[in-house]
Amino acid sequence: QVQLVESGGGLVQAGDSLRLSCAASRVTFSSYVMGWFRQAPGKEREFVAGISRSGGSTDYGDSVKGRFGISRDNAKNTVYLQMNNLKPEDTAVYYCAADFRATNPIVVFTTIYEYNYWGQGTQVTVSS
Repeated sequence: QVQLVESGGGLVQAGDSLRLSCAASRVTFSSYVMGWFRQAPGKEREFVAGISRSGGSTDYGDSVKGRFGISRDNAKNTVYLQMNNLKPEDTAVYYCAADFRATNPIVVFTTIYEYNYWGQGTQVTVSS
């Protein structure tokens, strides 16, 4: 059973930066496409960022492009989300997701339906 554990969330002020981490266990990490999603109260879960198995391809949600960066360290079984210039509208629970069904090493998944495994989430709160 794949286990994903997020960390790094917290309370910050607008304009600050945070780095989220997601550690995966019980997986061959380099075989998994990884992604970050977020969900604010009363809203649907939203795609934030995704990265291919190799790390060579990435994709971002429109609301975070230019501010957030996703990366992975396959040796450490960890994916990161660097969040810069945070805004109050970034406040949400952030979830890490993983899936192994990509047939191409450069594929990035961008919808919740493409991911089979999810972490428990970490809260990010941005005050104005």
